[in-house]
Amino acid sequence: MLFQELLSGLEILEGSGAADINIDNIVYDSRKARQGSLFVCVDGYVTDGHKYIGQACAQGVSGFLLQKPLDQLDDKTRQALEQVSWARVSDTRIGLAHVSDRFFGHPSGKLDLIGITGTKGKTTTAYMVRAILKAAGRQTGLIGTVANMIGDKVMYASRTTPESYDLQALLDEMTAVGMDSCVMEVSSQGLKLNRVYGCEFRAGVFTNLYEDHIGPHEHADMEEYLQSKLLLFDVSNDRIVNRDIDIYERVGRSAGEHISYGLDSKSDVRAQDLRRTIEKGIAGTSFFLQTPWFEGNVFVAMPGSFNVSNALAAAAVCGSLGIGLDSIRAGLSNVSVPGRVQSVSTKGNFQIVVDYAHNAASLEKLLETLRSYVDNRLIVVFGNGGDRARSRRFEMGETAGRMADFTVITSDNPRTEDPMAIIQDILTGIKPTGGKYEVVPDRREAIAYAIDLAEPGDMIIIAGKGHETYQIFKDETIHFDDAETASELLAERGQL
Repeated sequence: MLFQELLSGLEILEGSGAADINIDNIVYDSRKARQGSLFVCVDGYVTDGHKYIGQACAQGVSGFLLQKPLDQLDDKTRQALEQVSWARVSDTRIGLAHVSDRFFGHPSGKLDLIGITGTKGKTTTAYMVRAILKAAGRQTGLIGTVANMIGDKVMYASRTTPESYDLQALLDEMTAVGMDSCVMEVSSQGLKLNRVYGCEFRAGVFTNLYEDHIGPHEHADMEEYLQSKLLLFDVSNDRIVNRDIDIYERVGRSAGEHISYGLDSKSDVRAQDLRRTIEKGIAGTSFFLQTPWFEGNVFVAMPGSFNVSNALAAAAVCGSLGIGLDSIRAGLSNVSVPGRVQSVSTKGNFQIVVDYAHNAASLEKLLETLRSYVDNRLIVVFGNGGDRARSRRFEMGETAGRMADFTVITSDNPRTEDPMAIIQDILTGIKPTGGKYEVVPDRREAIAYAIDLAEPGDMIIIAGKGHETYQIFKDETIHFDDAETASELLAERGQL
């Protein structure tokens, strides 16, 4: 594509060189620059792309998109720019998103793109939406915290919302293989830093807002955090808002015309008659679903009222897309989110759940929620990560000792620390509670110990790592997946 075609629609403040050069690649990392590349100089939190203009020129880059005026660049950099084509815009983050969208032919316009933002619930809601659309026969991609998925292809993600070029490349790949929909988690950072600039959302969901992500490289305060999330509504056709949150009125006003969901009786999409249910060994909740389009009983295969809320968000999205009740029932009854209250199938007369809970607050909430689904004992397997706050170890030990019937203390990601030193810290927290426990340092052996210990009606909760597929030690990183390991051990015992 020609340089001038990529720039079309951008306000160019100044520039130099030929506008009709051919661009066959866009980069924002100078190490990837080559002949045919357009290098977009992003002034980021960690480094400033303008510092690498000379390096990119030496690698034969064809053009540049700048943000800084020439008088803010050193003499050597200005001399390098005299040999190539360049243009300057007021914001190269917007510039990167704009040229990426044009380079790939506006792929978001070829999909039903669904964006989900909020402090909590993004990942689970996204997987629920995808499960429902899949049940309806839709070909749906996913972009999120745990992984990016294009059909059966799974790519583990490094950030919730990819950089704009990478995002557009993913959307383009989805359209190329026949995807008709995509559901994505949209982080506040993704919105604030214009990673989704140029995207066209069929629906945008606001789940909730809690105090989080406040810091030098994130948001200055809660007001900025909220305002960043509200930006999703500016680019969404249908706006969907959780009516149960404290700031509903404010969010609703910002959204304008919208669909509300929640347990509140005024919600457009709401749940009534909630019942804790176990179907085929999977803990969840049954409820009566009421919407503007249909109503009926559904079962969501994930426990807890928070997952009812996530299911209502997913039902609101899919209902707005014209998806029927049968597909919503099928999707929600079979949904599984890696590491988020993830049930592991077993022929045994006990349950196994894998969850990411890796601090005392999340572990306490998890145990409190799952207690009501257990006929006998709640067995918890967990460790703690190394090179992290020691206080977390004491607190999680205390929580497990107080709330579980039996705890198996093991290793997590010890990193550079001695695994046994971490375990000793956990013991400091659990011993005063009087709770029963056993120390099994090897995580695979710990999971096996819990399975062999399980009695009818027990639930084993493997906590701390969730969707992670690795274990980090001082001198190596190995493949390790809690759910996969549990399934292998069950198969060895003829219980899978």
